Amino acid sequence: MSTAEKTSGGEVEPWDEVTPDAARRLLVAAVEAFAERGYHATTTRDIAGRAGMSPAALYIHYKTKEELLHRISRIGHDRALDILRTAARADGTPTRRLADAVSSFVRWHAGRRTTARVVQYELDALGPDARAEILALRRQVDAEVRGIIEEGVATGEFRVLDVHGTTLAVLSLCIDVARWFNVDGPRTPEEVGALYADLVLRMVGADA
Repeated sequence: MSTAEKTSGGEVEPWDEVTPDAARRLLVAAVEAFAERGYHATTTRDIAGRAGMSPAALYIHYKTKEELLHRISRIGHDRALDILRTAARADGTPTRRLADAVSSFVRWHAGRRTTARVVQYELDALGPDARAEILALRRQVDAEVRGIIEEGVATGEFRVLDVHGTTLAVLSLCIDVARWFNVDGPRTPEEVGALYADLVLRMVGADA
């Protein structure tokens, strides 16, 4: 069986990290259920049923519902960080790299909107240790974007008075795409990514 799984929202996620196949099916089912109903309203029976398995089968692969959420969140944050890190460390000016970072980050949040909603908005459901781990990844995400903006300010390409606040605004803008993006809407993920890249460059005062 392919390692790519399609969610009910029509998106395809290559959950290559998750094996065996039964564990992958449960994880995909959990993503759908958490995005649709929220973590707290979802039961392990709901997840197992979506995966076509018995509730008892779930516990063979995941000890708790929280372990499933932690796995989803960890994989999602690792991917998001990799997207930004790749753009931030590429060749080119800060303007070019910030545009690439924003467009690719937005494309992920639009194209993987079901997963992104769970990854970005269910953090408080995690226990202290798991939450601390994810928060550390979020700080790395913040650092990648902040680093590009700081470099742009240093070179004179950007006119930003509050780098920290602007970094937060940029990330918030990108992440919120997962809330509203509709696959049947007027724009593709690529078009939204291009639009947001332009908006962010205007936000930081980059020269056209």
